[in-house]
Parts: sequence; C-alpha cells; structure tokens
Amino acid sequence: MNVEPLSPTIGAEAGGCNLRALVHHQFAGLRRASARHQVLPLLLSLLLHGCGNGSGSAGGSSTIPVDLILHNAQVLTMAAVPEDPAPGSTDATVTAVAVTDGRIVAVGDESLPDRYQAVRSEDLQGRTLMPGFIDSHIHISGNPVHYIDLTEVESVAEIRELVARKASVVGSANWITGYGWSEDELEEQRRPERSDLDAAAPGHPVFLVRAGAHSAVSSSAALDLAGIDAGTPDPEGGTIERDPEGNLNGIIRERHEELVGHLVPPSSDEALRPSLIANLQALFASGITSIIQASDSIGHYREWQTVYAQHPGNLPRAAVQVTYEGQTAMAAFGMVSGAGDEFLRVGAIKIFADGGFTGPAAYTSKPYKGEDEYRGKLNMSESDLRALIMQAHEDGWQLGIHAIGDAAIALTVDYLIEALLTSPRADHRHYLNHFTVMPDAGTMADMARYGIAITQQPNFTYTLEGRYVANLDGERLETNNPLRTPMNHGIHTALSSDILPIGPLTGIHAAVTRKGMSGRVFGAGERLTVAEALRGYTTLGAWLTREESSKGVLAPGMLADMIVLSENPLLVDPDDILRIEVLKTYLGGRTVFEKSL
Repeated sequence: MNVEPLSPTIGAEAGGCNLRALVHHQFAGLRRASARHQVLPLLLSLLLHGCGNGSGSAGGSSTIPVDLILHNAQVLTMAAVPEDPAPGSTDATVTAVAVTDGRIVAVGDESLPDRYQAVRSEDLQGRTLMPGFIDSHIHISGNPVHYIDLTEVESVAEIRELVARKASVVGSANWITGYGWSEDELEEQRRPERSDLDAAAPGHPVFLVRAGAHSAVSSSAALDLAGIDAGTPDPEGGTIERDPEGNLNGIIRERHEELVGHLVPPSSDEALRPSLIANLQALFASGITSIIQASDSIGHYREWQTVYAQHPGNLPRAAVQVTYEGQTAMAAFGMVSGAGDEFLRVGAIKIFADGGFTGPAAYTSKPYKGEDEYRGKLNMSESDLRALIMQAHEDGWQLGIHAIGDAAIALTVDYLIEALLTSPRADHRHYLNHFTVMPDAGTMADMARYGIAITQQPNFTYTLEGRYVANLDGERLETNNPLRTPMNHGIHTALSSDILPIGPLTGIHAAVTRKGMSGRVFGAGERLTVAEALRGYTTLGAWLTREESSKGVLAPGMLADMIVLSENPLLVDPDDILRIEVLKTYLGGRTVFEKSL
C-alpha cells in the first residue's frame, strides 16, 4: 500500500480547503478497496484537522458532516489513562467523539460539536465513555429444548425443582441437561448429587455441568446408559467419584463429556441458532463488543459463518478458537488463525493441557491441600501434548493453550519454546488460557523472552474462592490467578471471564481488590490498578487477535465500539466497581444495547 505525501498545494481553493480533492489525492495510490476502507477514517481525521479549526472561509462550509457525535462525557480513550488519578479528578481534555462509517474520525473537547455536523448527536451528561470490553476467553452456545440454565440457582432444592419442571416438558425418560451450578453459591454449600436428580426426575437421564465445565453430575439413568457402575475404573485424566462406601455419587471430573455427555442427542444447528444469536446479543448488556470463543470445532465454524452472515453488524465481533484435527482436516478447512474479517475470524488452536479447579484436576507440581499424592492430571500424555504443539505451530497456527496448574504451565511453555526454536516464527502470539497456579520465576522469564502471553481470569479469584481454599494452601493459594507478578516479568496479560461469571466489571473489581466472594483478600501484591485492569479488558485483548490497530482504543481510525458507564471506574472506590452499570453499547457507532432508565 502506497500513499503519496500530502502536498500543501493540493486542495487549496479560494483560501479554503477542498476536502474532496484532498481525499482523492491521498487515495490515488491505494490499490485495494479493503485498504481504503481500513485507513480512510484516520486519513480523514488528519485531513480535516489540516483544514483549519472550523471557523469557516469564504468558499466553504463551517462544519464537516459525520454520522454521530457523543459529547459532554468523561472519555477514557485507553490511549493514555492516568494510572492513579487523584480522588474526584479525571482527564477532562477529551469529552467528545465523532464517528463516520463505523469508525472514529475525531476525539476532542466540547468544541468538537461546533466543528462537525452530525446526523445524530448525543449528550452523555457527564457519564463515562470508553472502548467496548474485549472478553478474550469466553464460551457461548445455543440452548437445546432439554437445557436448564443453572447460573443463577441458589440452592440444591431449586435445582431439583427446575429438573422436575423440565421433566414434565421433555416427556418420559428423555434427557435433561443444564449448566452453571456452583456449590459455593448454593444454600446447602454442597454439590447436587445423583440422589437429588433421581428424586427430581425418576427414570430420566439427567446431566448437569458445573460452572467452569470441569465436572458434572449425572443421574442413575444417565450413568446406566453410559455403562458406568461402582466398578468402572477412572478414565485417563478424569475421576469418577464415589462416596465412602464406594457407591457412585454421580460426580465425574474432567471426562464427563466423553463418558456421559456425548450420549445426549445432538440438536441441529438450525434448532440452536435462535438461542445462539440471543446469547451473543446478550453480551452487549455487559458492555462486551468483542470476544474470543474459547473452543469449537472446525466443522462448527461454518455455523458461525452462517450466523454472522445473517446478522451483519448485529453481533459482537468474534474470533473462534478451533481444535486441531490433524493435518489433512486442517488443510481441508482452508483457513488459519486470523482468516476472516472485522466481524468474524478464525482464532488460535485450542489445546487442553490439563483440567481445572472445579474438579479439581489441574496438573500441579505439588499435591493438593490434604492429599499425599494427588496433584491433578494432564489431559493427554506428555508426548502427545508435545507432538500436538509442535505440529500445530509448524503448520502456521497461533496457539491458545488451556494450562491451569503450574506443572501443566511449565510443560506447555517448554514445548512452545521447543517449537519456536525448531521452527522460528516472528510475532507468533501464542498464549496460555488461565495460568491459575503461578509457576516458578524461570518459567515466567522464559515466557517473556519468547513472547508467550496469557489471558487471565481475575474473576476466578472471586467466584472460585471456595475451590481454591479447599484445594490450595500457602503461597499458591494467595497468588491464585496472578496478575502483577507475570506483568512485572514482562508477560502480556489480557483479562477475560470464561463465563465465571460473564461480566468484565466483576473481573475488573477482582483484579484491583483481589477479593473473593467472602471479602477475603488473596495476595494483595497481585493487585492491578484500575487503569491496568481496563487495559486488560480492551487494548491487551485486541492484541491477542492482532487487532490492536483497529479496536481497544478510542482514537481516529479505530472502530467505534464504545460503551457508556454509569460511573467512572477510575474515580470510584474499588469496592464500588461492582455497582457500575453499562448504560449503552455501540458497535461501529450503532446503538446495540441501551438500558432502560
């Protein structure tokens, strides 16, 4: 792409500014329409500022037409956010933003509305405007008719009631599934078990996955269909739980999908599509304008293409991580990381190195609290993990690897470095999903040296507090989901939710307070400033998908993905961040969510 330097004589007309001539001259050297679209807003802004301050001239208009102006706002551009603003203060130099064709053309003060003529102008009445949140690790899917949403349940009794109600809908002996329960949030402070499901829906196969998706509870009918009884051995990388008498309690850690979940009759993409679309659009209410879908198959990526083609500009921008299915299948897929457009693209290869803490099954270097030997498990053999990483890297893919325990992290980093040394590639942007148990300083130094990044979930410290207290102790408990230490090592650390819960403000609150749900502070030294946490959910997330030049910052040329908050997170007490509301969300300058006031 070649753009000729701006000539001071081009466009001069009667002492004024011939904008059309300027733009035509600047774009004469651009060869591709897509390149024109990408840089047009930025050049427009530069040209417009070069046309004077809007005072007018004998030969031209005094204002410049744009689609939208937002003004009278506290604008957090994320280009330069003060790290530690004094109480009650903020950077008041940017209060307005102008948008055309889905991109920002100017940011400025309250003189900006006088220089631009907007089709639509909105007075934000002093509220906070910032880039939309980028959730760089999330799971979104459609909901089948037999599905129960358990994310808001408050007791085992409520779960039983919901299961019984669903049994009357799906008919005799049909499957019932659900997702989202967490014993830490249930009144009884225990997990639902096989006996609860059998009582609620006798004869029905029931399969309810815990929040975080690393364990599930099944009814007797479901276990019977799976051929699982008290004598069934634990699968590799998983655990079939038993009570003290050796009887199944219905809980399976990590391998629940392979043992039971795969038996649930699949719903067609057509049947799931309306709820998938609704679930994606619901993200706008949380201020999320971009996501990385954390795992899917190459076959199902076609459904994402169908959905996004049917709803252009009305869904959060998405990069979809896909699983590696062998060289032949990946070659037939015909795309690699980054293929796509500004709305939908292929993300990194997803590899599950180990399990999680809701089981628990994360692979740690030392035994779990109260255990003599058990320290979790890898999801595959070390040789298989190495081979998968080496092959996917050699094939040119970006890798986004699930690694939670410190032993899994160390192994994964060693294999990534081996792949990089064997097949060097500049700017690979490989990253780890999670990084819950902090590895040793040497591993983190290697990550920084070789550019291996992280997408971290600070909200885990908040919602999974009970799991960590039950299974970890000492320093590894205090530094769970570390933030400050990896950043101090120079590791690129983006922030995300992994649906525990969806809601960046929960993650930001946890990142700056390090508080669990009980109010206990874990490792205060791992705290971030609010500004750092905001960057983790904006600019640093954009980098993971190589989109830092188009989103995550409010600046000329950037996508106009923006949110309006009820309060400025830089100025409230950190404990009050959870009360901040998302009032409005814009995608490409279009309103896609507005809270009823």
